[in-house]
Amino acid sequence: MSTTSSLPAFDPRDPAGIDDLLSADELAVRDSVRHLCAERVDPYVAGWFERGEVPDLRGLAKELGALGVLGMHLDGYGCAGMSATEYGLACLELEASDSGLRSLVSVQGSLAMYAIWRWGSTEQKETWLPRMAAGEAIGCFGLTEPDYGSDPAGMRTRARRDAGGDWHLDGRKMWITNAPVAEVAIVWAQTSDDPADIRGFVVPTSTPGFSTPEIRHKLSLRASVTGELVLDGVRLPADAVLPEVTGLRGPLSCLNEARYGIVWGAMGAARSSYEAALSYAAEREQFGRPIGGFQLTQQKLADMALEYAKGVMLALHLGRRKDAGVLRPEQVSMGKLNNVREALEICRTARTILGANGISLEYPVIRHMNNLESVLTYEGTTEMHTLVLGQALTGQSAFR
Repeated sequence: MSTTSSLPAFDPRDPAGIDDLLSADELAVRDSVRHLCAERVDPYVAGWFERGEVPDLRGLAKELGALGVLGMHLDGYGCAGMSATEYGLACLELEASDSGLRSLVSVQGSLAMYAIWRWGSTEQKETWLPRMAAGEAIGCFGLTEPDYGSDPAGMRTRARRDAGGDWHLDGRKMWITNAPVAEVAIVWAQTSDDPADIRGFVVPTSTPGFSTPEIRHKLSLRASVTGELVLDGVRLPADAVLPEVTGLRGPLSCLNEARYGIVWGAMGAARSSYEAALSYAAEREQFGRPIGGFQLTQQKLADMALEYAKGVMLALHLGRRKDAGVLRPEQVSMGKLNNVREALEICRTARTILGANGISLEYPVIRHMNNLESVLTYEGTTEMHTLVLGQALTGQSAFR
């Protein structure tokens, strides 16, 4: 029989002891990403957020590539071939620094690289994936349009073929992470009036008629580069199309990969805010004692710790299912719906513990809170994931 004295110490930063469920390799991956973030990002990211810029994004991408986190869950072509759980842990650590950093890695690996890796030709893979895995080429993913977000089947971007077999693309994409710094864009376009004829195209951003104006005046994801994709008579050779997929199955498969990373990443933002509140509650004194000694503050901290632990355990469970090849898209929707929603609530609660200091960039809380307002929307809104789950539960579609 064990006694209290023989039990491991309680760790307020891992209240459920989830680290015990991780392998030595998984812990090593997590710790290596955490170390890079601590050295390369954490001392500077509040300033990047305040100025709305990442001064050496290309250099940072190369460092992430050297660490092996770009497309780390893909095999071959210079990719690290790590497990889904290891990728998830990396996403958690990246977003604990900033959602913009995790978005950079997610768009690169789970959207742009995955589209080429899963649906591209051998030539497309050999041309782009090694450079993208190394961070030498940055990719973006063009699906969302000014008038079509949750309903991508209505997209207006069009691709037509001429008599010689070349493709001509016209249209606009909106809210595209990495767009202004990308060397390659994966662009989805209608090739007829039938949504089943949506095709993906590998578009070098240097192609004439292609431009990527930057979107400014954001108050969220400010340490991330966001832009439009404008295609004005962009001419591409016949082999620019992704040959292995037609219809929405292509882009939706990529989104499912990115959503999985968000399930983990949101918990990184939650952890950073929870830890900031925990430290602040121990140091801030009111009425002659630390505010962590008051019942209402302890209730907030206990609720934050509980939801954080539940979110990480859900992410880990989904990661194990993904590694076993049995993770369903509806389960990813469950994870995204729960974890982003709860992470945002943790950040808001942490802000109340910090009081007025909670709105200062001297602390990470307001930055994470603002970022999560975007994460709540992209890769499927709360409403869309609710309906995905509702359809899975009832067998009835309520989308239309």
